[in-house]
Amino acid sequence: MDLGRMDYEKARELQHRLVARLLQEDRDVFCADGTSRFDGVFLMLEHPPVFTLGKRGGREFLCVGEAWLAERGIPVVETERGGFITYHGPEQLVVYPVVRLRSLGVSVAELVSGLEEVMIRVLADWGIDAGRNPMNRGVWVGKRKVGSIGIHVRKGIAFHGMALNVNIDLTPFSWIEPCGLSGVSMTSIRESAGAEVPMAVIRQQAAAAIEKVFHIRLHQMKALPI
Repeated sequence: MDLGRMDYEKARELQHRLVARLLQEDRDVFCADGTSRFDGVFLMLEHPPVFTLGKRGGREFLCVGEAWLAERGIPVVETERGGFITYHGPEQLVVYPVVRLRSLGVSVAELVSGLEEVMIRVLADWGIDAGRNPMNRGVWVGKRKVGSIGIHVRKGIAFHGMALNVNIDLTPFSWIEPCGLSGVSMTSIRESAGAEVPMAVIRQQAAAAIEKVFHIRLHQMKALPI
């Protein structure tokens, strides 16, 4: 489901409601053949400027004061996802898979690797050679990070997800040590390709890559079942 641009806290609350729906189905209407009416959704969206903290914290990696950020209307939000601090902003593709791991047929590690592969394939569509780096999960172009991943799992249901820098303004990343990595800089598709790319096309490419990587068919939803 494409949600356009959505406030981070609103998107996080939406994920919690979807997780609750999936847990309720597990308790009440899970069918004898192992299927259910709703197995999950991939949410595609962008966020207004926001810094988010993972379970491992990250305030210590802020290079500017929170009061300074507040003056600019940029909140710092604590979350339950894995990892440290990161930044979200307009023209960054965020994908939140809110899914039963067993329905998708993957482990947590396989979900993370799969999301990395989705980003690598989208970058390849633009002639960008990207890959993994043992320094940190996510996707890299050389020594610069272009995509990040943070997942949380609750009773077999995964949520949160991936963020791919497309045409995003990279300046706010200089106000932190991204993902708690000292001396690491971020890049974007626009910077790597040398030109701005259409977000609508990126969304289509990401959806196609998700289908291929996870061996599923995505169906556009007009309304969420919550």
